[in-house]
Amino acid sequence: MLYWLLHLTRDWLYQYKIYSLFSVLDQIQFRVLAAMGLSFAIVLLGGPATIRKLIAMKLGDTGATDAKILQAHAKSKANTPTMGGVLIVAAIGISILLLADLSKFYVQMALIVLVWLSVLGGVDDYLKLTSAWRGGSRQGLHAWEKLVFQLGLGLLMGLFLYRQSPGTVQDLGHVLNLPFQKTYTTTAGELNPGLWFLPLPIFVLVCVLMITGMSNAVNITDGMDGLASGISAVVSMGLTVLALVAGSLAASQYLLVPSIAFADELAVVAGAMAGACLGFLWWNCSRAQMFMGDTGSLALGGLIGFLAVAIRQEFVALVMSGVFLLEIGSVVIQVAYFKSTGGKRVFKCAPYHHHLHALLWTEQQVVVRLWIVSILLVVVGLASLKLR
Repeated sequence: MLYWLLHLTRDWLYQYKIYSLFSVLDQIQFRVLAAMGLSFAIVLLGGPATIRKLIAMKLGDTGATDAKILQAHAKSKANTPTMGGVLIVAAIGISILLLADLSKFYVQMALIVLVWLSVLGGVDDYLKLTSAWRGGSRQGLHAWEKLVFQLGLGLLMGLFLYRQSPGTVQDLGHVLNLPFQKTYTTTAGELNPGLWFLPLPIFVLVCVLMITGMSNAVNITDGMDGLASGISAVVSMGLTVLALVAGSLAASQYLLVPSIAFADELAVVAGAMAGACLGFLWWNCSRAQMFMGDTGSLALGGLIGFLAVAIRQEFVALVMSGVFLLEIGSVVIQVAYFKSTGGKRVFKCAPYHHHLHALLWTEQQVVVRLWIVSILLVVVGLASLKLR
C-alpha cells in the first residue's frame, strides 16, 4: 500500500522536491527490512491482547495424547492458548499489504496461499479446541479433508505460476534448477544450453508436492515450545536472501542461478515471515504462553513451499528445511514400519523431536539443538549457490 501510494504520488513529490524524503521505499532492501521489523513489532505488541482473547474464548490445548510416553509432557501444556497463528498470519498479511508491490503477480499469489492455508488451519483448530463445549464428536478436520484443500491450492498455484511465464529461454520461470547446475555459462548471462524446462504436468506436480509437503512438515514439527517458530524464522531468512538474488539479474548471473523477474518482491514476503516468527518466539519460547496451532503452521509451511517454487530454488529450500523434512519423514517411516511389521517401531516416538525427548533430552535441548542444525543447513544451502 505504501509503495503503491509512492507510485501514485511520485510525480507530485518530484514537483514539490520532496521525493527524497520517501525515496527509501523504492529500495527493495529497505522494504524487506521494514517488513521484518513491522511484522515483529505487530506480533510482539499484539501478543498480550491475543493471549487474553484466546483464554477468554477458552481456545486452549487439552493436553490429551494417545502416546503414553508423552502424557506427562502433554499435560504440562494443558490449557495453553492455541490458535496464536492468527497473530502470525495477521502480521505477515499487514506487512505485505503495506510494504510489498501489490501489483506484482507473485505477491498476489503469496497472499492467496497465506489466506487459504490459515483459514484451513483455523477451521481445523476451532473444531478441535471447541469440541468439548460444543458437545460434538468432531475432533478437527479429517486428514483427507485437509489434504484435499492443500492439494487443490498446490494445483492452482502450479497452474498460475506456469502460465505467468512464457517458458522461453528468455524466461526461467519453468527451468529445472538442479544442485550445482550452472544456469548461465558465464557471468555475462549466456544461458547454459543444457537447461531443462519443465512441462506443465511436471511443474504442477512439483508445486503440489512442495506446498502440500512443506505445509504438513511444519505442522508436524510444531510440537515443542519454540521449535516450529524458531526454525521457520531461520528458513525464512534464508528464503529472503534467495528471493533477492532471484529478482536481481546481476546477482543471479554472478551466482549462475535462475533469474526470475520481480521475484525480489517475494523477499518482502519472506522477510515478513521471519519477523512474525521471531516475534511469536517471544511468546512461544519455553514455557510457551501460546501455541500457533494449525492456523499458523499450515500457512508458514505452505508459504515456504510456494516461495521455493516461485524462485526456482526447490532443492536449496529443501536443504534449508532439513529439520522439517526429518520430522515428517520420521512420521512416514514410523507409520509404514509399524503397519508392515505388526506393531514394531523404528523410533521410540514420532515425530523425531519426541524421539529425542524420549531419549531423555530436555525439551530445551531438543529445541535449541534443532535450531542450531537449521542455522547450519541454511548456511550450507546459501553456500551451495557458489558451488556451480
